[in-house]
Amino acid sequence: MFDITLIGINHKTAPVALRETLAFNDEEIPRTLAELKKRGHTKEVLIFSTCNRMEILFTAAHDDSVESVMDFLLQSRNISRERLGNALYIHRKDQAVQHLFRVASSLDSMIVGEPQILGQVKSAYRRAVESRSSGVILNRLMHKAFSIAKKVRRETGIGDSAVSISYAAIELANKIFSDLEKRSVMLLGAGEMAELAIEHLISHGVKKIVVANRTLKNAVALAQRFDGEAIAFEERFHALKKVDIIVSSTGSPDYVINHSHVADSLRERKYRPLFFIDIAVPRDIDPEIHNIDNIYLYDIDDLKGVVNDNIEERKKEALKAERLVEEAVIKFQAWLENLDLVPTIVAIRSKIEAITEMEANRTLHTLHLQPHEEEAIRRMLQSITSKVMHDPIRFLKNTGCHRDDSFYISVARHLFNLDTLNGEENH
Repeated sequence: MFDITLIGINHKTAPVALRETLAFNDEEIPRTLAELKKRGHTKEVLIFSTCNRMEILFTAAHDDSVESVMDFLLQSRNISRERLGNALYIHRKDQAVQHLFRVASSLDSMIVGEPQILGQVKSAYRRAVESRSSGVILNRLMHKAFSIAKKVRRETGIGDSAVSISYAAIELANKIFSDLEKRSVMLLGAGEMAELAIEHLISHGVKKIVVANRTLKNAVALAQRFDGEAIAFEERFHALKKVDIIVSSTGSPDYVINHSHVADSLRERKYRPLFFIDIAVPRDIDPEIHNIDNIYLYDIDDLKGVVNDNIEERKKEALKAERLVEEAVIKFQAWLENLDLVPTIVAIRSKIEAITEMEANRTLHTLHLQPHEEEAIRRMLQSITSKVMHDPIRFLKNTGCHRDDSFYISVARHLFNLDTLNGEENH
């Protein structure tokens, strides 16, 4: 029987410098899969390498397979065991299956519930298929991983709430404006989180982007990136009359938009709602504008509060997801054990039929019976074989929650002497 094993490191066990050392790029992976297969210690193998983890998933029949894969990893990455330390984890059998299902379901991610991980797992599997390093067991395992990941997302709220500052801002914008695709946005400054918020807004359909920066050259460059319009920083007050959402992150020591600016622009815009996302520290937007009707202002602390609430909500949903993963592991293990059971039953039947055939030929050869008489005896012997097999097969298939089926399969193979050369003991 081939055991499933997974070895790897991730963001929980190793710093980025170590993860970078062990990472494989897309060009290296096909060669690496071929090399691992060529060594003969792995039957099927898959490599999963992202910025947050590097994992090798494989099936093997030899106890020394882990050492062989480890040695290869250390040699190919030119790293010592001492430097690796305790960063590397090894999961076998059920633990390996459970770990894979948790990874695919985003339960092991840096941000629990993030959706990108499933696509990365699928890409890793696709490379293994293209390299012909995935077979019956890993094919089934990976498709079950995809299935449980989709089930977790469908039946839990693990990905429903925003857990990043920039995305939390967009979640709030969605509540204020139900038609984001019709709204325009002004970006003040060029902070990283503000840019990310703009990217999220664009992904939600926002098409008109205005960029205001103290350095016009930088505003033009950023506007081109977002297919938007660049304006001088001094024009920001005039732009308040036209845009619906302002994302600000300038790094200015003083407010760049104050109460009077907003009050004046609101009259000209006929009091249509205006939404400010202030991600700057110190703050860019005068907090007093929050008291003006139809003005919505959220600063970094407000957004962090939303994020923290959402993280707690995701933790509750993760408990449901863990239960779904456990159920999937049990079902996969039952399939895996049955995979070993089927050839055992076939081998037992083949052995009994071969013995029956041999003895029948030896006896019938001396009796000189008519063809129909010989056929009747052979049908009788086949019936005896089926009846002899009935109880052993029923016993082997009668799995239970508290039974070690692999033990009984092993006993059956020993009883019928299935694993020795030509069915004979080597003396």
